[in-house]
Amino acid sequence: MEKSKLFLTFVFMEEKGQYISVILPLKLEWEPCYKTVTEEVEIGARVAVTFAGRRYSGVVSDVHVTPGTNPERIRPVDSFLSDLPAVSETEIRFWRRVAEYYLCTVGEVFKAAYPSEKQSGEQMERRQEERLRIRLEAWRSKLDKARTEVTRNRYAGIVAMLERELESAAESPAIYIPIHLTDSQMTALDHVKEVFALGKTALLRGVTGSGKTQIYMALAQKALSEGKSVLYLVPEIALSHQLEERIREVFPQVQVFHSSITPARKRNVAVHCRSGNPYFVLGTRSALFLPHRNLGLIVVDEEHDTSYKQDAPSPRYNGRDVAIMLSRFHGAHVILGSATPSLESIYNASSGIYGLVTLEKRYYEGERPEVRVIDTRAERRKRGMVGCLSRKLLEEMERTLSVKGQVLVLRARRSFAPSVQCSGCGSVVKCPCCNVPMSLHKIGEKEVMICHYCGHTEPYTGQCKKCGGELQPLGSGTQRVEEELRALFPSAVIARLDGDTGDEAAVVRDFSEGRTDILVGTQMVTKGFDFDRLALVAVIHADGLLARPDFRADERALQLLEQFRGRSGRRGEKGLLVIQTDEPDHPVIQALEKSDPGVVGTMLSERRAFSYPPYTRMVAVIVKDSDPARLSSMSAALASELGSIPVSVTGPYAPSVDRIAGQYIRHLRILLQRDRTLKSKKKEIGATVSSFERKNRYAGHIVIDVDPL
Repeated sequence: MEKSKLFLTFVFMEEKGQYISVILPLKLEWEPCYKTVTEEVEIGARVAVTFAGRRYSGVVSDVHVTPGTNPERIRPVDSFLSDLPAVSETEIRFWRRVAEYYLCTVGEVFKAAYPSEKQSGEQMERRQEERLRIRLEAWRSKLDKARTEVTRNRYAGIVAMLERELESAAESPAIYIPIHLTDSQMTALDHVKEVFALGKTALLRGVTGSGKTQIYMALAQKALSEGKSVLYLVPEIALSHQLEERIREVFPQVQVFHSSITPARKRNVAVHCRSGNPYFVLGTRSALFLPHRNLGLIVVDEEHDTSYKQDAPSPRYNGRDVAIMLSRFHGAHVILGSATPSLESIYNASSGIYGLVTLEKRYYEGERPEVRVIDTRAERRKRGMVGCLSRKLLEEMERTLSVKGQVLVLRARRSFAPSVQCSGCGSVVKCPCCNVPMSLHKIGEKEVMICHYCGHTEPYTGQCKKCGGELQPLGSGTQRVEEELRALFPSAVIARLDGDTGDEAAVVRDFSEGRTDILVGTQMVTKGFDFDRLALVAVIHADGLLARPDFRADERALQLLEQFRGRSGRRGEKGLLVIQTDEPDHPVIQALEKSDPGVVGTMLSERRAFSYPPYTRMVAVIVKDSDPARLSSMSAALASELGSIPVSVTGPYAPSVDRIAGQYIRHLRILLQRDRTLKSKKKEIGATVSSFERKNRYAGHIVIDVDPL
């Protein structure tokens, strides 16, 4: 048999061909083998192949492969895709590392890195440039004809954006404006360089408004001057819009990359990365999978933010951790920055894995914003509430507006009302596909019910389907808060920023430039925005942030509220954070009110006592099925098999939302010790799940989430 295989291989090679392995954008635990009619094939080349009757664009991962099956059964490569750029071997090694850590396949990582490519990059760039020029001339014409100042400002912003896109070129970012640092910033910068010299990741813990961004840009200047490239990560698209303007003042050729830009612009950024010239990319987590070359610095701003975690599809990665993985393939330095670092990062700093750098002084030497807690239970008893707003808060808002200050209001739920209840039978209207209440939204003149999990929508009639009784909205979402504020402050300019907002960049820009007096929004308003005139920030129904069935709930609430606090008083003026809550004695609220630094130590002690991360590593196994009986038996059987590894398995148990889009859900939670067996046990978990799927023909029902949030 071996002689026959060798003979067939010899005959094929005599015909000037070879066997290659190909990575396909599929969930495959192996890499298919194909044959070519040429020996001139390099790793990373792009090929078109047929697999299971369908045609795919793949990447050559190995050459001169010895087939593991009869060569006569191996299909030839359909064609070589010379119009698509080759993938570097460094990228492929990086993909394999991500796949190994997050227990997914390299094909799934490849699909995340190269979601779709159908045309030549150069052709697309030329067409994109032509379209940009046409659009620019059209908007310039509109700007010339604009009649109002508001319209002129908006059109001017669009023209400036299009001009910047046309000016972008694959060249080293120019540096025009020197960065001036305070003494405390210079001390922090020197400390960061010392951490880098030790080969460690730097954790910059700087209070809000301390000027962490200027330190990042000083480090970026150094990297670029040495011929290295820079990747600057932010958690949210909305945050990148404001930051882009600040960075362009120093680095005019900065490239922006996130999910909302066009495919043509994404390709343009990729071309810059492959050019071999130093570049500066500002992006969200997906920018990690660009074809990076010669990275010298990676900045992860607001490193604690949960938006860095990819929930679906695979790879379910954390951008902060993958940034550190990526740095090792390029020999790049990494700096993580936050006013409220994650407990995982604090643990890594205390363990010596990271180097901790602190920045305690605000850039403009102002005092930290004051915290004022309003007990809404007490206010309701004495009729001190107007809708969802307390009279005490309204007085502070009036005072702020009277001196031309701005107000930012946080309500962590979008919609008009988070739920609707029948006044007759008492039933709450739920989504027919999910085990969650539907939210009431106002869209223009219409009122609709929307499920925030699966997107199911139905008209709002105001009548209960069960008994015909009258439906009553419960609670207040951002839309209702906005509506109440408009009635209370008719002369103020009020806007909203949430998942239903159309042009997020325009909303942020108008508030930043003082054209909006009051801005209402969800958690996205707590991110690292910098607003000059913002004097008052207020939280409506803070209890929704605290009452979550998650061991990280207190940490997340503290981070969010502390970040939100830092949005006010950014230019030397003392700001104010007002918190409306039914639980004024909650430990998180008390820690904020008293500025208690010991609360982080308390949280870490609790994590250690219960063997939770960061003292252990967690892997979640999520099982979904449309048949609840089958789900129950399968999840129990899987738990039994996982327990034989042996590892600590909790579950299966139903999560707080146990049905989404018609799929019932059960969770298994696995805690792993941070020791030498960690890597091998994770590998066993992946192998056990794969074996279970094959044995029970249960593929497509199970998801593995490493380091879940």
